[in-house]
Amino acid sequence: MRRFAFRLVPLLCLALAGCGGGGAPGQGRAAAVECAPFARALTGVALTGAAADWWREAGGRYARSHRPEVGSVLVLRRSGRLPSGHVAVVSQVMSRREIRVTQANWVHHRVTEDQPVVDVSPDGDWTAVRVWWPPSGQMGVTEYPAFGFIRPDYPFGHDRLIAAVPSAIRIAEQGW
Repeated sequence: MRRFAFRLVPLLCLALAGCGGGGAPGQGRAAAVECAPFARALTGVALTGAAADWWREAGGRYARSHRPEVGSVLVLRRSGRLPSGHVAVVSQVMSRREIRVTQANWVHHRVTEDQPVVDVSPDGDWTAVRVWWPPSGQMGVTEYPAFGFIRPDYPFGHDRLIAAVPSAIRIAEQGW
Protein backbone atom coordinates (compact mmCIF):
# COMPACT_ATOMS: atom_id res chain seq x y z
CA MET A 1 0.00 0.00 0.00
CA ARG A 2 2.81 2.44 0.88
CA ARG A 3 4.48 1.93 -2.50
CA PHE A 4 1.13 2.53 -4.21
CA ALA A 5 0.72 5.80 -2.32
CA PHE A 6 4.13 7.03 -3.48
CA ARG A 7 3.16 6.25 -7.07
CA LEU A 8 0.34 8.75 -6.67
CA VAL A 9 2.65 11.56 -5.52
CA PRO A 10 3.77 12.51 -9.07
CA LEU A 11 0.12 12.58 -10.18
CA LEU A 12 -0.74 14.80 -7.23
CA CYS A 13 2.14 17.07 -8.17
CA LEU A 14 0.73 17.44 -11.67
CA ALA A 15 -2.76 18.11 -10.43
CA LEU A 16 -1.50 20.93 -8.22
CA ALA A 17 1.18 22.26 -10.55
CA GLY A 18 -0.80 25.24 -11.75
CA CYS A 19 -1.23 26.59 -8.23
CA GLY A 20 1.81 28.80 -7.98
CA GLY A 21 5.55 29.11 -7.82
CA GLY A 22 7.32 31.85 -9.66
CA GLY A 23 10.50 32.00 -11.63
CA ALA A 24 11.40 30.90 -15.10
CA PRO A 25 13.00 27.51 -15.76
CA GLY A 26 16.66 27.65 -14.87
CA GLN A 27 16.11 30.31 -12.21
CA GLY A 28 16.29 29.48 -8.53
CA ARG A 29 13.06 29.36 -6.56
CA ALA A 30 13.21 30.13 -2.85
CA ALA A 31 12.44 26.93 -0.96
CA ALA A 32 13.59 25.76 2.45
CA VAL A 33 13.62 22.08 1.44
CA GLU A 34 16.37 19.49 1.34
CA CYS A 35 17.33 17.59 -1.80
CA ALA A 36 15.97 14.16 -0.77
CA PRO A 37 12.39 15.16 0.18
CA PHE A 38 12.18 17.31 -2.95
CA ALA A 39 13.42 14.51 -5.25
CA ARG A 40 11.01 12.08 -3.57
CA ALA A 41 8.07 14.47 -4.06
CA LEU A 42 9.01 15.19 -7.68
CA THR A 43 9.59 11.57 -8.77
CA GLY A 44 7.60 9.37 -6.41
CA VAL A 45 10.74 7.39 -5.56
CA ALA A 46 9.77 6.08 -2.11
CA LEU A 47 13.19 6.23 -0.45
CA THR A 48 14.10 8.03 2.75
CA GLY A 49 17.19 8.95 4.71
CA ALA A 50 20.41 10.60 3.62
CA ALA A 51 20.74 11.13 -0.12
CA ALA A 52 23.88 8.98 -0.37
CA ASP A 53 21.97 6.04 1.13
CA TRP A 54 19.38 6.08 -1.66
CA TRP A 55 21.59 4.01 -3.96
CA ARG A 56 21.76 1.09 -1.54
CA GLU A 57 18.11 1.47 -0.53
CA ALA A 58 17.02 1.37 -4.18
CA GLY A 59 18.56 -2.10 -4.67
CA GLY A 60 15.79 -4.58 -5.50
CA ARG A 61 13.16 -1.81 -5.46
CA TYR A 62 14.05 0.40 -8.41
CA ALA A 63 16.13 0.01 -11.55
CA ARG A 64 19.63 1.50 -11.16
CA SER A 65 22.00 2.36 -13.98
CA HIS A 66 24.98 4.41 -15.10
CA ARG A 67 22.99 5.92 -17.97
CA PRO A 68 20.90 9.04 -17.40
CA GLU A 69 17.25 9.13 -18.41
CA VAL A 70 14.77 11.98 -18.01
CA GLY A 71 12.99 11.53 -14.70
CA SER A 72 15.75 9.45 -13.11
CA VAL A 73 17.49 10.47 -9.90
CA LEU A 74 21.23 11.17 -9.94
CA VAL A 75 22.77 10.03 -6.63
CA LEU A 76 26.02 11.66 -5.49
CA ARG A 77 28.19 9.89 -2.93
CA ARG A 78 29.25 11.30 0.40
CA SER A 79 32.31 13.53 0.23
CA GLY A 80 33.97 16.25 2.26
CA ARG A 81 31.71 18.82 0.62
CA LEU A 82 28.63 16.57 0.68
CA PRO A 83 28.61 14.70 4.00
CA SER A 84 25.10 13.33 3.31
CA GLY A 85 25.52 13.02 -0.45
CA HIS A 86 23.05 14.69 -2.80
CA VAL A 87 20.23 13.72 -5.16
CA ALA A 88 18.98 15.58 -8.23
CA VAL A 89 16.32 14.76 -10.82
CA VAL A 90 17.38 14.49 -14.46
CA SER A 91 15.20 16.93 -16.41
CA GLN A 92 16.99 16.71 -19.79
CA VAL A 93 19.62 14.55 -21.46
CA MET A 94 21.72 16.81 -23.67
CA SER A 95 24.36 14.29 -24.78
CA ARG A 96 26.11 11.14 -23.62
CA ARG A 97 28.08 13.20 -21.07
CA GLU A 98 25.84 16.17 -20.29
CA ILE A 99 22.47 16.39 -18.58
CA ARG A 100 20.30 19.04 -16.96
CA VAL A 101 18.96 18.50 -13.45
CA THR A 102 16.29 20.01 -11.28
CA GLN A 103 17.31 19.94 -7.62
CA ALA A 104 16.79 21.41 -4.19
CA ASN A 105 19.38 22.88 -1.87
CA TRP A 106 22.41 22.77 -4.19
CA VAL A 107 22.30 26.49 -3.53
CA HIS A 108 21.15 26.87 0.08
CA HIS A 109 17.35 27.11 0.31
CA ARG A 110 16.85 27.25 -3.46
CA VAL A 111 15.34 24.92 -6.04
CA THR A 112 17.10 25.20 -9.38
CA GLU A 113 15.72 23.90 -12.65
CA ASP A 114 17.52 22.60 -15.73
CA GLN A 115 21.03 23.12 -14.34
CA PRO A 116 23.93 21.51 -16.27
CA VAL A 117 25.81 18.49 -14.93
CA VAL A 118 28.67 16.92 -16.89
CA ASP A 119 30.19 13.47 -16.63
CA VAL A 120 33.93 13.83 -16.01
CA SER A 121 34.63 10.18 -15.24
CA PRO A 122 37.49 8.64 -17.24
CA ASP A 123 35.27 5.82 -18.55
CA GLY A 124 32.20 7.94 -19.28
CA ASP A 125 30.15 6.00 -16.71
CA TRP A 126 28.86 8.91 -14.61
CA THR A 127 30.93 7.98 -11.54
CA ALA A 128 32.34 11.53 -11.33
CA VAL A 129 30.49 14.74 -12.20
CA ARG A 130 30.83 18.50 -12.19
CA VAL A 131 27.74 20.58 -11.42
CA TRP A 132 26.72 24.08 -12.51
CA TRP A 133 27.12 26.66 -9.74
CA PRO A 134 24.34 29.25 -10.18
CA PRO A 135 25.87 32.00 -7.99
CA SER A 136 28.88 32.20 -10.32
CA GLY A 137 26.94 31.53 -13.52
CA GLN A 138 29.40 28.83 -14.58
CA MET A 139 30.28 25.18 -14.21
CA GLY A 140 31.68 24.35 -10.78
CA VAL A 141 35.28 23.16 -10.56
CA THR A 142 34.77 20.43 -7.95
CA GLU A 143 34.45 16.83 -9.13
CA TYR A 144 31.85 14.93 -7.13
CA PRO A 145 31.80 11.12 -6.92
CA ALA A 146 28.49 9.61 -8.05
CA PHE A 147 26.79 6.23 -7.74
CA GLY A 148 24.60 6.58 -10.84
CA PHE A 149 20.90 6.91 -11.56
CA ILE A 150 17.75 5.50 -9.96
CA ARG A 151 14.79 5.13 -12.29
CA PRO A 152 11.32 5.77 -10.82
CA ASP A 153 8.48 3.41 -11.63
CA TYR A 154 6.71 6.09 -13.67
CA PRO A 155 9.19 8.76 -14.84
CA PHE A 156 7.94 12.08 -16.18
CA GLY A 157 9.19 13.86 -19.27
CA HIS A 158 10.79 17.31 -19.07
CA ASP A 159 7.68 19.47 -19.37
CA ARG A 160 5.72 17.46 -16.78
CA LEU A 161 8.70 17.52 -14.38
CA ILE A 162 9.06 21.28 -14.59
CA ALA A 163 5.29 21.78 -14.24
CA ALA A 164 5.34 19.65 -11.07
CA VAL A 165 8.15 21.62 -9.35
CA PRO A 166 5.90 24.06 -7.38
CA SER A 167 3.82 21.20 -6.01
CA ALA A 168 6.91 19.13 -5.19
CA ILE A 169 8.26 22.08 -3.22
CA ARG A 170 5.02 22.33 -1.22
CA ILE A 171 4.94 18.58 -0.57
CA ALA A 172 8.59 18.54 0.52
CA GLU A 173 8.02 21.54 2.81
CA GLN A 174 5.19 19.66 4.50
CA GLY A 175 7.38 16.61 5.04
CA TRP A 176 5.32 14.17 2.96
